[in-house]
Amino acid sequence: MKTILHTAASRGHANHGWLDTYHTFSFAHYYNPERVHFGALRVLNDDRVEGGMGFGTHPHDNMEIISIPLAGDLEHRDSMGNTTVIRQNDIQIMSAGTGVQHSEYNKNKDRAVNFLQIWVFPKVRNITPRYDQITLNPGQRVNRLQTIVSPGQEEGAVWINQDARFSLGTLDAGLTLTYSLTNAAHGVYAFVLDGAVTIAGQALSKRDGLGIWETPQVEIVATAKTELLLMEVPM
Repeated sequence: MKTILHTAASRGHANHGWLDTYHTFSFAHYYNPERVHFGALRVLNDDRVEGGMGFGTHPHDNMEIISIPLAGDLEHRDSMGNTTVIRQNDIQIMSAGTGVQHSEYNKNKDRAVNFLQIWVFPKVRNITPRYDQITLNPGQRVNRLQTIVSPGQEEGAVWINQDARFSLGTLDAGLTLTYSLTNAAHGVYAFVLDGAVTIAGQALSKRDGLGIWETPQVEIVATAKTELLLMEVPM
């Protein structure tokens, strides 16, 4: 088993006033040659956008882009004709493929929106751009792992153009569970949304990240009430 630890405090950070953002991996003006990606996982940004503000229309291509709101409401518009709002317990994915333009704004003027923006390298390049959004049932991740992103047409998850699988868990203190990887060539990146947990013997707290690979399974022990995101990707 190999592991790599990225503590919350070690992330790249930029505060633009309207946007307060933390980068687990190199992004924009933050560059760390040792933190460019974890396998196919390219970007893990923890964004807080002030009321009424947001990202104007901008292009993407050949990237799988996942947005997970943690608080507040995020409005999305794109060149495919989608105009939607995603909220806590929603998940959105956009396969940029041959090219797409989109914008993201805080729907509300009176409070901030906090969301994760995650980029994954695609399995197949230059596909026709596509968009999907679903509402998750939070009850399905109480003391278990709920699959939210998968490479197959799996009920309760969005489809991704990659052999990747994301899971969310809401774990009570004292709970122990095991995550089994679907492929020996994969790794899993654990990101603690809240709480405290020990994974593969490493103690983690809020917004810490741990990459694990060259192992068939990983033991997870919640040492406090914990919200956990797991991202299994090809290495």
